[in-house]
Parts: sequence; C-alpha cells; structure tokens
Amino acid sequence: MTATADHAPEKKTSGLSPSTIRIGRRYRANRLDGPYDAIVIGSGIGGMTAAACLAELGRKVVVLEQHYTAGGFTHSYARNGYEWDVGVHYIGDVGAKHTMARRLFDFVSGGELEWAPMDEHYDRIFVGKDSFDLVAKPKAFRAELLKHFPDEADAIDEYMKRIADAAGMMRLLTMEKLVPAPASVLVRGYRKFKAPAWLNRTTREVLESLTRNQKLIAVLTGQWGDNGLPPGESSFIIHALIARHYLYGGYYPVGGASRMAETAIPQIQKNGGELFTYAAVEEVLIENDKAVGVRMADGTDIRAPIVISNAGVFNTFGKLVPEATAKKHGYIGKLDTVKRSMASLGMYIGIQDTAENLGLPKTNYWLYSSEDYEGSLERFFADPDNEEIPLVYISFPSAKDPAFLDKYPGRATIEIVAPGPHEWFEKWADKPWGKRGADYDALKEKWSQRLLERLYEHFPQLRGKIDYYELSTPLSTDFFCWYEKGEIYGLDHDPSRFEQKWLKPKTTINGLYLTGQDVISCGVVGAMIGGLATAVVVGGKDGAKLAKRFFT
Repeated sequence: MTATADHAPEKKTSGLSPSTIRIGRRYRANRLDGPYDAIVIGSGIGGMTAAACLAELGRKVVVLEQHYTAGGFTHSYARNGYEWDVGVHYIGDVGAKHTMARRLFDFVSGGELEWAPMDEHYDRIFVGKDSFDLVAKPKAFRAELLKHFPDEADAIDEYMKRIADAAGMMRLLTMEKLVPAPASVLVRGYRKFKAPAWLNRTTREVLESLTRNQKLIAVLTGQWGDNGLPPGESSFIIHALIARHYLYGGYYPVGGASRMAETAIPQIQKNGGELFTYAAVEEVLIENDKAVGVRMADGTDIRAPIVISNAGVFNTFGKLVPEATAKKHGYIGKLDTVKRSMASLGMYIGIQDTAENLGLPKTNYWLYSSEDYEGSLERFFADPDNEEIPLVYISFPSAKDPAFLDKYPGRATIEIVAPGPHEWFEKWADKPWGKRGADYDALKEKWSQRLLERLYEHFPQLRGKIDYYELSTPLSTDFFCWYEKGEIYGLDHDPSRFEQKWLKPKTTINGLYLTGQDVISCGVVGAMIGGLATAVVVGGKDGAKLAKRFFT
C-alpha cells in the first residue's frame, strides 16, 4: 500500500504547501565509499534488518533504495499538512521486552524505537451488522469469544492450542532455511515427522474440523486481510502466525512508521555503511556464474562479494538477474510455482481536528459484507459496481500515535484499505505517475466516494469534516515499491508456498542471497525475521552468534 499524489479534496484543502518525508542519503556515484562487503537491494524492513545485522558483525554494507525515502512498505509520506503510514497499521508482540519481535526491533533501532499500546480491543470485526472484538491477552481473548459463542468452548480451546502449536512448528521451518543443504534435508524430514496433519491445510479446513459455526470461523479469521488471502485459500500456518502475533495486543510506533528507518540507518552506517535513496539498481552483475555486484540505472557499477535482494523473487529473477543465469539455475520455472499476493486500494484522509475531539478509536475496524469471505470476494471481483465491497479496513494512526499532535497540532488522519485488483487499472499502467488522465482520476474518485460512505456508516460525525483525501491504486504500489502487479504481501501464503524449498536466503547463484517477506513470511516482523535469517546465513560462523541471540 502506498499513496499517489493525485487527489480530489472533499472541500478546500488546508493551503499548506506539500511536503515529503525523506529519509536516507540521496545517491550520487561520487558519494559511494567502497569497497563494500555486501550490497542490499531495497530498503524495506527486511533489507534494513539484514544490513543492520551484518553491520553488527563488522561488515560494511550499502543499501540501495529506488524510492525518494527509505523504508519500503514501512515508509511514511506527508502532504498538505498531514502524514500517513503506507503499510504499518499495527505491530504485535512488542509489549514485553523479552519477545523475539521486541528484541529484534530494539536491536535494529539501537533501542530508539518506542511503542504505544492500542486499545485492549485492538481489532473490531464487523460481519454484516454484528460486531466482535478481539481483545488483548489469551484469557481475555477467550472470554470475549465465549460471550458471543457460549457453546463453543471446546472449539475455542482447541483453536488456541493449535495456533500455539503451529507457531512452534514455524521454528523448524525457519531452521530449515538457515542450515546448509545436507542438514536442511534432515530438518525437513524431522519437521514432516513432527508436524500434525492439519498444519499446512487451508485455514478454513482446519477451523471447520473444530466447529460448524460459520460466524465463529468468520470472527477467528477476521484478520485475513493481514496476509491477503481469505481462509479458504490461506495456509493455517500464516493464520496462526498472525493470530498469535496479536494475541497480547496491538502497538504503534511512537512518531509513526518513519521512525523505523530513521532509527535503523545509524546501525547500518556502522563500519562505513550507508543507505542511499534515488538509487535504482538496473541489474545484478554476474561473472563466472557468481554475483559480483550491481549496475545502477546511471551506469555505475558497484562491486561486492555479497549481493542481497530485498526486491522480491519476481523482481530478483524476472528483472535483476540476467535471464540466462536465472534460466540456468531454474528460477524462471520456480516463479511458476508461486503467486503474487493481493493488490489493494489505499485511502488517506486528513481532518482539521484532533482524534480525541472526533471520537476516533485506537482500534482497527474490519468491515465485512458477509461471513462468506470467499464467496463475497468472488462476487465482488466479478461485478464490482453492483456488489458491496467485501472487506474494508479502517485504521486511525493519529489516535494511535501519542506523538502525532506534536508534529501536526489540531489534526487527525485516517487510512482505509480495500481489495483492488491490478487488472482494474492496468490500462493506465504505461501512463506517467500523476498524469494518468481524467478517466483514471474519475475511477479513483468513484472508489473514494464508496469508501467514504463505508466510513460514515460507522463514524457519521465525520461527514462534512474531511479536509483532504487521496486514493492509491496498485499502480501506485508499483511506482513507489516496485511491485509490478501491486502485490502488498509479496507472495500468496497458500499451503503450497510453505513447501517451496527454494524460498530461502541462499540462492544457487554464488554470492546472491534473498531477504524480506518472501523468505519467511509476510508482515513487518515476518520480513524482519527474513532479514535476520539472511544475515545469519551470510555471516557464517559470525552469523551463528546472531542465530543464538535471537532464535534460541
């Protein structure tokens, strides 16, 4: 999810001049200070984590970001006196300092990143006219479910056990990706032996084996937008990881998502490293079947013995690695075994009043048209003009961030996300950003009004008060984050994805490594663990210290 500059204000905008949040040093060839020990392509949180971890091991790392600001899907942008985060709506598992997620954030940020808790009921799931709260902490979570489903105690208890078991099995799957090939075979065999039969079935299959209550299943899977696949298509593994991740509540970075890159860059700069923006990589340089560096869009070659791609597997093997090399190593064929994740519409709203005055919560709203998630999506995609939008997610960042008013006094922001396939917009894909024409703007305005009406259904006090809004489409995601079809979670997290042995840090091309959400799983923490995993593998014996520090 990311934003476009095109907008249609509900009423006259504030008149404040547009602004941007630029984090990272602007690339110039004469600013390079090699030789570097490693090159990281892309400054998403996975790439920054890999770079920060390698810097801790004494490596000199350069991170190359094609956008004007660092952070990938964790970046923020500002316009007309407002600021929005394009992909960080909440983070789980950071409330206690001993958790792996919190320890990793503290490490990458040098301890500078702070967290603000959301409301105890961090997610509110609306299924038609009915609403259900997901409440922080396991006992409270269970008790709240039992209020609505008093006859489902056994199913709820078994569900809680299974998401814990699945999260535990994920450790073995991660270990499989870290160890050398011979040991990986052994770990894989042990994992297959230990794994329960239901582990990698679809989420709906697993839950329907526990209960026939479709409303309960809808509530338990009400966060499916966090991975982009409805429960009938997603692996239970990804569902369990997300459900467990938020079981102790949701948190928001104090100061907004841009603080992630701000605090990570000083760690990357250790040993002379740097993060450059406006630094578009044209291709990975291959010599004697080995990655030896990258060629920039300006023709400059940057050489290093290690090249780490945080650009996703489709970009890495479809665009960056020379076609002959990608074919020789079988990666072109491997791309046919995975699918791109969902694309979306993202709406960014600014209001000249405070979240407190407006009654905006620290709770995310998930609005579903029906408990039949798969059917409602299918009907909507077939007839989007006449079907209700099946999923509308609403987030209130200015309410979640206690530092927001320090930067933007008297203001509030809202973000809305909904499914939006790339196919709806692909006829404008070859048009320049910001100049795609009146028909494109009209289509965006139509969707904007539909999303605003869904907002007003739950917050009627906002009607007539919106100062500024704009809508992003999958074309925006491609332009800013270089995901060609607007995919926001990298790869689909269906059962087949978790059986792809090639989705791991070390590729079969010597010197070339992968990182980010395609390595382990999607989401901010999933991508960070992918970054850590890559640093462990690249670091060799030194990397074992990182593995011991975070994985044990």
